[in-house]
Amino acid sequence: MTPRSPGRDNRLVSTVTFPRIVATDLDGTLLTSTGSVSPRTRQALRAARAAGAEIVFVTARAPRGVQEIAAQAEATGTAICSNGAVVYDLATDEITAISPLDPQAARKVAEALALALPDVGLAVETGRNVLIEAAYTRRIEHDVAFYREVDSVFGVDQPIVKLLALSPSRTADEMYAAVSDTIGDLAEVTYSGLEGLLEISAPGVTKAATLDRLCRERGVGAGDVVAFGDMPNDLAVLLYAGAGYAMANAHEMVLAAAEHRTLSNDEDGVAVVLEDLLGRAA
Repeated sequence: MTPRSPGRDNRLVSTVTFPRIVATDLDGTLLTSTGSVSPRTRQALRAARAAGAEIVFVTARAPRGVQEIAAQAEATGTAICSNGAVVYDLATDEITAISPLDPQAARKVAEALALALPDVGLAVETGRNVLIEAAYTRRIEHDVAFYREVDSVFGVDQPIVKLLALSPSRTADEMYAAVSDTIGDLAEVTYSGLEGLLEISAPGVTKAATLDRLCRERGVGAGDVVAFGDMPNDLAVLLYAGAGYAMANAHEMVLAAAEHRTLSNDEDGVAVVLEDLLGRAA
């Protein structure tokens, strides 16, 4: 499925002032490989805010996964989480909007997954917790406290913010190729890593669509957005923004499609671009 980019008709980059929104992915983008915000990046974000920009995290992470990062980055505004399915207020620790996958559609997606990937294991991100079936063997250390083991992810009355599909025998690229056409318009299918994990959201729910809605609420055009990302789930955001930058460490699909590139996450690639833009706007 080709990433959809709302607002592309209004992508002319502003050359007069500093962008009004800095939309950035976290893992592999803003964060170093150790999962931290470097001093240089923190300073660049501080300078961007001083120039009038709003920093918006646009991440696959659930809200619980962004609080520590927000503290490091000195961010207190809005985060777009769970690939666009959740809008989260960093200052109040409140989920202000949620766009879950319809349970019946999710069941149909699960059936398609099982046919194409017999060893698939399922989990559901609810926004605050993760429901996991026995075959879903992926464990993230800092998330273990939020896991709840269930016989079936469809037997619990919780919102399906993201349906997670894990295959121990395939890469995410291979999984995507195997199921994307079958799932079709039932859901949005993407991924944010190379391991065998797909992330599935409600139709039309993407990072870019939610960012577009946030921009419209603020009266901001796409041309006043600068964006950064590294994985296929970031691509629509990079295409939406007036200036979308792929990290040097980005997935080959992202590198091939993005108009701009910057240095890797471990080379402060986000900070390098922001410093340059700040210099031009001075």
